Amino acid sequence: MRNFRKLKIWEQGIEIVKAIYLLSENLPSKEKFGLRSQITRAAVSIPSNIAEGCSRNSEIEFKRFLEIAMGSLFEVETHLIIINQLNLIKSEDLKSIFELVAVEGKMFNGLINTIKNS
Repeated sequence: MRNFRKLKIWEQGIEIVKAIYLLSENLPSKEKFGLRSQITRAAVSIPSNIAEGCSRNSEIEFKRFLEIAMGSLFEVETHLIIINQLNLIKSEDLKSIFELVAVEGKMFNGLINTIKNS
């Protein structure tokens, strides 16, 4: 069993959650049950699935939870693209979050490939 608190990928996931919650405060109130709800739930799912995967006893199960978390990361990225294309938040205000998402994606690819090749 792994200690998820020591994983950089989990820490990065927490940073994404914090950034998404701050961003969601700037979404229009009419999006409270739309994009705001969707993007915050997807963001929370990233580090949550990493943590849950750490509780599993096999590498295959751990990898599966990493894949689920990566799916949530892609969902967050899709919501950010929609927010950007609908001009709900200025593009320059989204740039740093897109960068966090890109770094996390690379971390997922690296860790999943390491597990596949072991």
